[in-house]
Formats: sequence, structure tokens, C-alpha cells
Amino acid sequence: MVIGPAPVLAVLVGIFHTSLYVLGRGTAGGQLPLLLVAACVGAWAGDALGARLGIDLLRIGDFRLLSASAVAWAGIGFIAVIATLGPERRRLR
Repeated sequence: MVIGPAPVLAVLVGIFHTSLYVLGRGTAGGQLPLLLVAACVGAWAGDALGARLGIDLLRIGDFRLLSASAVAWAGIGFIAVIATLGPERRRLR
């Protein structure tokens, strides 16, 4: 079984952009696993979407980095908005 470069690069791009988000925000709380999954899946979907639309501005081999990064940030943004709109956790005293 041979794994192509797209899933591996999508995971690397997802980790990178999740790290940038956490660095900028300062914390991720309990959302970190969700943010990481959303960024990795978004990067993989962004690569596929870029291939279908013919967006080839910045590539690493056959991996479309620009579209993968854009959709990874869309996934991170989606999780951040859902977490903001969701119920607050009560702190135990």
C-alpha cells in the first residue's frame, strides 16, 4: 500500500496552521484536538478543491499549498465560531 504525499502534507499544513492559531490566540483550551482535525481535513479538502478549480499559485509537487492553507483556516475559523457560540463551561469552586 502506497500513501501519496497529499495526506502527509495536509497533516503537516494542519499542524502548522493550528500552531499559528494557538500562538496568536495564546490558548486553545479544550478545542485543540478539534482545531487540529479541522485544519488537517481542511488542508486535504483545500488541496482537492484547488485541483478541481485549477488554482496553482503555490505548489509543493502536486500539493496546492495556497488553497490548502485557505481551507485549513476556514476549518479553524469554523471551530472557533462554534466554540464561541456554544454554551459556557461552569467553573467548579
